[in-house]
Amino acid sequence: MENMTYKLTDFEGPLDLLLALIEKNKMNILDIQIALICDQYLAFLAEAKAMDMEIATDFLNMASQLMVWKSEMLIPHEEEGEKPPRFDLSDILVRHQHAREAAPKLHPLYAFYSNRFVKDTDEISPDRSFVADQNVEDILSAVRRINAYRDSMERVKTVFKPMTSKPIVPVEGKIVIILDTLTTKGTATLRELLEDAPSLADLIASFMGVLELMKVRKIIMEDVLDEGNSVHGEHTRFFLNPDAPTDAQMDIDKDLSSLPLSAQ
Repeated sequence: MENMTYKLTDFEGPLDLLLALIEKNKMNILDIQIALICDQYLAFLAEAKAMDMEIATDFLNMASQLMVWKSEMLIPHEEEGEKPPRFDLSDILVRHQHAREAAPKLHPLYAFYSNRFVKDTDEISPDRSFVADQNVEDILSAVRRINAYRDSMERVKTVFKPMTSKPIVPVEGKIVIILDTLTTKGTATLRELLEDAPSLADLIASFMGVLELMKVRKIIMEDVLDEGNSVHGEHTRFFLNPDAPTDAQMDIDKDLSSLPLSAQ
């Protein structure tokens, strides 16, 4: 057996000493050689006693238990299923080892939550200042009304109307249609350019197309007006501008890039 270099004060209890001996002998904690551990444990206590060290009662109690287990190991076990004493020791040491591993985590929690006290709940005495005779029929009638109201609310179902997106009408497409119309017919009134719009979105997109073509001078309004027709009315006549700038298409593309490309 190797010379021991431990001191009794190095251990908080006999289980710590046993774990140190198991580690020193490189044993599996689930397969302990009780005879060897018992001999080393007793030798350690004898050395401590020879040095006039006070030995705690826990260490002496564990020494006696180890000797009991050692003697039981020498007795053959006739009953099947009976666990050898080393399993009892292994179970104790495993639980102690888990406790040691959890101690560093529990210590800061103890320091944080210690010296805290829970305030008792205040008992509120029932308010008996209002005491009046209650008619049982009135109470039952009120309960019936509450139940009827609850049932009616459960039957009412909220009708959910899903949001439908409006059709998107590109302004660019309307510009192409306007130019095709004026190219084919030569001239057209504002009403004629807008009357085929099937929806408000189409109408707005067509009108935006007319404004954009006028802005870049791709189309112009007729100078001569019929009597009784206003230049601002639906009979305003448009036709292609023969003197349209060559960069009119570029201006259209530029303007459309900064404007909404569709109407909803």
